[in-house]
Amino acid sequence: MSDSFLEGFEWSESSYDGLDVINVIPLTGIKNTLSYRAPPPILEKIQLGSLVEVPILRRTEIAIVSEMQVKIDFSSKKLKSILKLVNDLPVLTEELLELARWIASYYQSSLESVFEAMIPSSIRKGMDVKKLKYLHLLKELNSQELKALGRKAPKQADLYLYLFKKRAPISRAQALKDLGFSPAPVEGLIQKALLKESFQQEERVAYNDGYSKVEKITPIERISLNEEQQKIADQNRVLLEKKKFAVNLVHGVTGAGKTEVYLDAMEKALDQGGGVLFLVPEVALAPQTVERVRLRFQDKGEKVVVWHSQLSHGERYDAWLAVSKGESRVVVGARSGVFAPVRDLRLIIVDEEHEPAYKQEENPRYNGRDVAVYRSMKAGAMCILGSATPSLESLYNVEIGKYNVGHLRKRVDDRKLPKVHIVDMKVELRRNNSMAVFSSMLIEMLLDRMDKKEQSILFLNRRGYSKSLICPECGYVGNCDHCSVTLTYHKKIEELRCHICGHCKPAPKKCPSCGSDKVRWNGTGTQKVEELIRKIIPQARVVRIDADTMGRKDLYREILNDFKLGKIDILIGTQMIAKGLDFPNVTLVGIINADLSLHVEDFRAGERTFQLMVQVAGRAGRGDSAGEVVVQTMTPFSEPLQFAKKQDFDEFFNSELAHRKEFDYPPYRHLIRHIFKSKSIEKLEFYTEEWRKRLDQVAPKGFEIRGPAPAPLERIKDEYRFHLWYFVKSVPRSLPIVQDLRENFPLDRSIVDLIDVDPMNMS
Repeated sequence: MSDSFLEGFEWSESSYDGLDVINVIPLTGIKNTLSYRAPPPILEKIQLGSLVEVPILRRTEIAIVSEMQVKIDFSSKKLKSILKLVNDLPVLTEELLELARWIASYYQSSLESVFEAMIPSSIRKGMDVKKLKYLHLLKELNSQELKALGRKAPKQADLYLYLFKKRAPISRAQALKDLGFSPAPVEGLIQKALLKESFQQEERVAYNDGYSKVEKITPIERISLNEEQQKIADQNRVLLEKKKFAVNLVHGVTGAGKTEVYLDAMEKALDQGGGVLFLVPEVALAPQTVERVRLRFQDKGEKVVVWHSQLSHGERYDAWLAVSKGESRVVVGARSGVFAPVRDLRLIIVDEEHEPAYKQEENPRYNGRDVAVYRSMKAGAMCILGSATPSLESLYNVEIGKYNVGHLRKRVDDRKLPKVHIVDMKVELRRNNSMAVFSSMLIEMLLDRMDKKEQSILFLNRRGYSKSLICPECGYVGNCDHCSVTLTYHKKIEELRCHICGHCKPAPKKCPSCGSDKVRWNGTGTQKVEELIRKIIPQARVVRIDADTMGRKDLYREILNDFKLGKIDILIGTQMIAKGLDFPNVTLVGIINADLSLHVEDFRAGERTFQLMVQVAGRAGRGDSAGEVVVQTMTPFSEPLQFAKKQDFDEFFNSELAHRKEFDYPPYRHLIRHIFKSKSIEKLEFYTEEWRKRLDQVAPKGFEIRGPAPAPLERIKDEYRFHLWYFVKSVPRSLPIVQDLRENFPLDRSIVDLIDVDPMNMS
């Protein structure tokens, strides 16, 4: 790290002539690029992408160096000087700077917000390598001197003996911890000239991140690829050898061994001297992936770095430093991992490429999958997209020849796909004459698995105990005071909670409106499922995984490890357990209320439901025993569920693509969602209508506008929301029209608008 620039340093006019001028982009809300002078101590080290401190008005702000050796008219401008180089290493490479500009342009975000997404906060805040105080003995005492010291200062004597036995300098913190001492004995020995302190850089290792309990993992025997896997592996190797941009979609059923195909491609890229990015859609999927990758490459000495938002600041810094210095060539991460500064990038793998989790819902609203493809293109690298249920966008790109494709139609070792049973819950409810949560088939199968010492997974994509509170006397519904949603009942803490804004209130015993004590809790959440299973099968070891239970950082990993070791019989959870998990002893998956994702205001509802059913079902039967899946639904004959039951990917996607083509929906056109927000619904209605009128006047042919209309979630955090949809053939050609109008449209100060390009969330 660099020292602060000397205060009071003055430039002479002679030193001004010919001096390099540096352009920077401040991370402080200023849109314009600013020019500064780089004093000689800084000029020697500064690079494109460096993080610097600069004066702006009376403040000191941080900024990114965006251009070097800028030529300006010195006589017309008095420039201030850069104050400090925050880090000797550039925080962004030239490639990442170009990527940032593309993201800002395509997704209509500020460069500042893109930089903040790219650069870990610990780096932006100037975190340095930690330095520790080490203790060194200066003099060897004889026995008499040591006895004398012990009589006068026994703790000092104990510390001396401790250090003497170590025969090497040791950190002060470690010595005091081992002995349970305060710093006083250290100070005493220093005053007696028997001890000195020195600062040494802490040895921190980016890959010691808790994902492996021990640093050295026992290697596993390499798995031989089957015929289908080998065909795709050969295809990947041919593409990698060309050292040019290419995208290969690996479409393989659940349990077909896609990860082994990824690992083979990674090995080839590393042998070529390149770096690799391996992306998973959620942090929850990182542990198993990290373990597999480390097991594969530890004998080659590759240090695998983990990159995601739940790492501590120190872990993020260690990961960034290891990758920036080239000490690690392999990064496994979630969405933000696409920004890791991997050197000589040769391969990016995007596993479960269809997942909406790759799309960031806050500014900048980028899609990690699409950014990975663009980054691969600019780096001349290969991108592998993998999924058992690829997105229609990726399949369309295969259809028009943009992407290559490889198919894995069989599970490894010819294991059978799970048998899927669809249970009509309307029939079940009439038979039981009650609001049953579980079908009799599911209960019987759960008991059967308990007898066989096999494991089960129950999936319900709704946390909490019940969806809402309803009064049958007056019709009162417990709605959020700030959002257009009902409050979810959490029984354990007797609380009603909004899962949108976090608003909560005590659960009432009587109706707040009429005082009736006949209030009912409508709907079912994971808490209720857990409670009922414990009553029905009391001998079962049951654990629930959802956002309410995963408070501690490592708890998810610990639970999955216990499940792997057979310490849990039934695992209950939301989407956190729906994909990517591989446990051979799981032979039953129950899907509670499969309709939740089907009946929503979203043109992707059918696709999402099909993908979710196939992915959840794929957790069963991955070992030697066959798997079964019970899907409970009120709409058993819906296309997505019927296609999922038969695992008929081709027919579903052909049917869905035909529907999309009929209405010219994505992937046949791009969708841009324009959202307006305000606390005044009257102003919102007026300004969105006015916006539509102005846009109609300038929109070219082929620019289709729909709306304005209230968003499905009309109110969030006391703000009303209206939206418009723009269907366009080209985003780069269409956005300037919208942007020009935004800059000239007299929008009321109480209204905020935002652009979401290629949105995944329609609520």
